[in-house]
Amino acid sequence: MSAAERFFVTGALGCIGAWTVRALVRDGMPVVAFDLGRDHRRLTQIMSEDELAGVDFVVGDITDLASLERTLDERGITNVIHLAALQVPFCRADPPLGALVNVVGTVNLFEAVKRRGGLPAPVVYTSSIGMFGAADEDPSTHRLEETADGHPTTHYGVYKRANEGNARVYALDDGIASVGLRPMTVYGVGRDQGMTSTPTTAIAAAVLGVSYRISFSGTTLFQYAEDVAATLIAASRSSLQGAHVFNLGGSSVDIPSWIAAIEDAVPDAAGTITAAPAELPFPSEIAHDALTAALGPVPVTPYRDGIAATVEILRRLQTEGRLVGIEQGLPAAEPSPA
Repeated sequence: MSAAERFFVTGALGCIGAWTVRALVRDGMPVVAFDLGRDHRRLTQIMSEDELAGVDFVVGDITDLASLERTLDERGITNVIHLAALQVPFCRADPPLGALVNVVGTVNLFEAVKRRGGLPAPVVYTSSIGMFGAADEDPSTHRLEETADGHPTTHYGVYKRANEGNARVYALDDGIASVGLRPMTVYGVGRDQGMTSTPTTAIAAAVLGVSYRISFSGTTLFQYAEDVAATLIAASRSSLQGAHVFNLGGSSVDIPSWIAAIEDAVPDAAGTITAAPAELPFPSEIAHDALTAALGPVPVTPYRDGIAATVEILRRLQTEGRLVGIEQGLPAAEPSPA
């Protein structure tokens, strides 16, 4: 860690963005939070007012290259963590907008770094296991090997694969170092949208005492948002050169076990959480040894501990009168009949 570090986090108002900003602030780092939105609720759920006061908020659009260049220059940025993106459902609903934000926005970020003459740290960004399809798993091991070729089945996955390719070209042509991380099912307070958000929403439903149906079954690789943030920061502080992409590790958990862990943390929720039968269209077993080899040990919170920590935060919000179902991904309440 250097006292001269100044971090720039795009998509800072999203789930992973909020946890990344929190980790940096608690580490005493200057943080520029760059986001088109103005809703700070995910940050306020996990950070104190004093912590938030230390964040430099910039309302900006990653599709605006000039805005990115100007912010990097004016703030003297040394470290970039790029998280701004539209999730799977939004890319499906509006593919041109998804491409503009997820692909052009990422190219803009790399271009802004290039035009600034590079940075002392690699550009760190989130790719996704979504750039693979279920058929990409190895037929003998039945897991996604780190050498697998991606055949995405969503626009989102195609965009993420394109970002990895563009990062490689910026390294080849311009010497811009980068590290891409591929999360799978991120959970924790603030994870209230996206295809794999419903296991987190189920935790909020349990705390609120309402029934809820997780939108998929099967087994998936869960990653606690706090761990993802710590790994992103470790990647930013690495000395890796060239373009690297790593699968992110975590806890491989089947949905019945996930529900059982919620019920252990919130006993009153027993029998209220169910799951749809369909499984996710992605590999469930994912190799991820290369990440540890490159960065050293990275945190992996046991999923039961992650669920318990999430319940603790949600209960605090509930005590403070700040736990709102719709803000946790739950549907709006039906109006009472007249």
